[in-house]
Amino acid sequence: MPDVHDPATRSRNMAAIRGRDTKPELLIRSGLHRQGYRFRVNRKDLTGKPDIVLSRFHAVIFVHGCFWHGHDCHLFRLPGTRTEFWAAKIGANQERDKVVGSALLSEGWRIATVWECALKGKSRIELKELLTRLTSWLRGDELLLEIRCQDVKSMRASSMHPPEATEPDPSGR
Repeated sequence: MPDVHDPATRSRNMAAIRGRDTKPELLIRSGLHRQGYRFRVNRKDLTGKPDIVLSRFHAVIFVHGCFWHGHDCHLFRLPGTRTEFWAAKIGANQERDKVVGSALLSEGWRIATVWECALKGKSRIELKELLTRLTSWLRGDELLLEIRCQDVKSMRASSMHPPEATEPDPSGR
């Protein structure tokens, strides 16, 4: 399917896509700030310029867009046009995420990743719950945290079908 925009319009559209200060980032930053957390944004001296840096907790938070980072969720769909280009671009982003994560861990940083789908879409998490998870992680000692959308299908399936017994009932029933 050919592009519906001419090259100049497509270029303007792509240039308008933000790399920082996105709505999900602003929601999280605002919520953390209201709870008294102070942080720096996009510190250039750290590998990967994390979205939020909480030096006091030696922790960084990345807020990833599901499309740009190829998240396995209901918000991600590979475009039908120029599929090879997009697959390569998103694959390179995923590889860079791994390299950045390894580097930050080796430097002693703790890493939280909040996916866009956790804040948007049919299976999003309430902001209050998301902030509770983040602040609990900050106060804890775990190295990694990943916050993604609720898996609606799994929740429904598990609530509809009780788990199968792994051992036979000793009474013979």
